[in-house]
Amino acid sequence: MTTLTVCAPLRVEARALRRGLADAAGSAGRAGADQVRVVRTGYGPTRAAAAAASLAGLAPHALAVGGVAGALTGDLRVGDLVVATEVTYRGTTVRCPSAPLLAGELRRAGLRASVGPIATVDHLVRTGQHAAAATAGAIAVDMESAPLLGGGAGQPVVVLRAISDTPGRPVVSPGIVTGGLAALRSLRQAAPALARWAAAVGPRRVLLASPRSFCAGVERAIEIVELALEQRGAPVYVRKQIVHNATVVADLERRGAIFVDELTEVPDGASVVFSAHGVAPEVRQEAARRGLDAVDATCPLVAKVHAEARRYAADGYLVALIGHAGHEEVEGTLGEAPGSMALIERPADVARLAPADPAKVAYLMQTTLATDEAGAMVDAITARFPAATGPGSDDICYATTNRQAAVRSIAARCDVVLVAGSANSSNSVRLVETAVRAGAAAYLVDRAEDIELGWLAGAATVGITAGASAPPAIVEEIVAALGGLGEVTTEEVAVATESVQFGLPKELRRQATSSAES
Repeated sequence: MTTLTVCAPLRVEARALRRGLADAAGSAGRAGADQVRVVRTGYGPTRAAAAAASLAGLAPHALAVGGVAGALTGDLRVGDLVVATEVTYRGTTVRCPSAPLLAGELRRAGLRASVGPIATVDHLVRTGQHAAAATAGAIAVDMESAPLLGGGAGQPVVVLRAISDTPGRPVVSPGIVTGGLAALRSLRQAAPALARWAAAVGPRRVLLASPRSFCAGVERAIEIVELALEQRGAPVYVRKQIVHNATVVADLERRGAIFVDELTEVPDGASVVFSAHGVAPEVRQEAARRGLDAVDATCPLVAKVHAEARRYAADGYLVALIGHAGHEEVEGTLGEAPGSMALIERPADVARLAPADPAKVAYLMQTTLATDEAGAMVDAITARFPAATGPGSDDICYATTNRQAAVRSIAARCDVVLVAGSANSSNSVRLVETAVRAGAAAYLVDRAEDIELGWLAGAATVGITAGASAPPAIVEEIVAALGGLGEVTTEEVAVATESVQFGLPKELRRQATSSAES
C-alpha cells in the first residue's frame, strides 16, 4: 500500500480521521495501518503553508487533506462531503484529477458526496458573503487546502471536506455546534475511503483499444435529434433512448429532447424521433395516423436486418432471430413479420423451432451480439436444419465486431479492463463479456466515478475501451482520473480503421440544405 499522509488542520478533525482510518484498518486486520499517518497542521493559510514546508521533508507518496468546510451553494447540506476537483487560492489553482474516483467510493458507501471546486480563503465567510465567494465557481470554502497541497507537489493529492455550515446556516450562528458535529461524523465515516484511494495510487500503463466509442450509426442518430431540435424547436420527443447511453440522453434532455416509452406520451401533431434501434411497422403506422411529425433514426444496419426479415417471411421461411428478449432492436425486428419469426436466445431454444417446412428455415441476428455467442447459435440451427440459410453478409455490425476484436487484443495484457458504456447498452455489455472470456477482469462503467478503487489496487496495466454508444469524452475522463492516482503511460492498440458514414433522413436533409442556401 502507498504511504498516505492525511493533513487535518484542527485536533478534532485529525481525531475524526484517525478513528475512521483505525476502523478501516481494524476491519482489514490492521494491514497497512503503519502506512497511513494523520498530521495536524494548524488552522488557517499561514499555519498550512508552514506545515506544507515540513511535509516536503516527509516526502509522502500520496497526500490527502481532510477537514470541515463551508458550503457556498444551496444544494449542499450540513454533513455533506465535498471532494475537490481543484483548489484555488490567490490566483493559483491546484487540480485534483482523481476526485471522481473518491467521490464514487463515498457514494457507494452510502454517503452524500459532491464533486467540485473548493476555494481557500484568508478569513471565515460570514453571512451575506457566500454569493461573492461563489462567483468563481467554487462550491465550498476552507482556509488550508491550497497551501497544504503544496507539500505534495508532484504526488497524487486529494481533498475531502465535510460541510459544517451553509448559506442558510452560517458559521456564526446557534447551529454551528451541531453543524460541526455532523461534519466530523461524516469525516470519520469517509476516512476509510481515503485508505482505499491510497491503495489504488501508483504509476500505471493504460492500453486504449481502438476502435472504441461512437460508431457511424450512433453519430447519425444523435445528429438527427440535434437537427430536429434546431429545425423544429424544442421540445422534440424521442421514442425510447435515442442510443443506450445515460450521458448522451442527459445531454439531449438538457437541450430540449423529451424521451418517452410509447407514442401515447407524445401530443398529437408533435415532432418525434424513432431511436437508432428501430421500431416495428405498427409504431410508424400509429405515428402517421396521429399526424406526428416523425423522423426515423433507425441505424441503416438495423434497417438492413428488418428488410431481410420481410424478404424471408415473404418467401415462406420461418425466421430464427438470434438476440436478447426485451431489447428494443429485437422488438422492432420481430414486429416486421411477427407470424413468421421466433426468438433464439440460447442454443437450447433451437429445439422448440417448428417450421412447416424444415428446408425453409432462415436466421438473422441482433446487430450488437458477441460474435462467438452468435456463432454458437448459428451452429445449433444449422446442426438441426442443415438447409438453414442466413443473410448474405453478417448481421452483426462492423462497429460491434471491431470493438470486440480490439478489446480481445488487449485483454490478456491487462490486470483490469474498463468498458465505458451504460448497463442497457448491449454492445457495451458484450465488450465486458469478450474481455472476461479473453482472461481479464473487466467492468462496465458509465463514468469515472463508477470505477471502484479496489479494482485498481495493484493493477499496473489497465485496458480501456468504450461501447459504440459511449461518448469519447468518457474515455478521456477515465484516463484523466487515473492520472490523478499517479503517472500514466498510454498506448493506442488499433485493430481496424473505420471510415463508414451514413446519410441523414431526407426530411432533415431537405431542411438543412434549404437553411444553407438561404
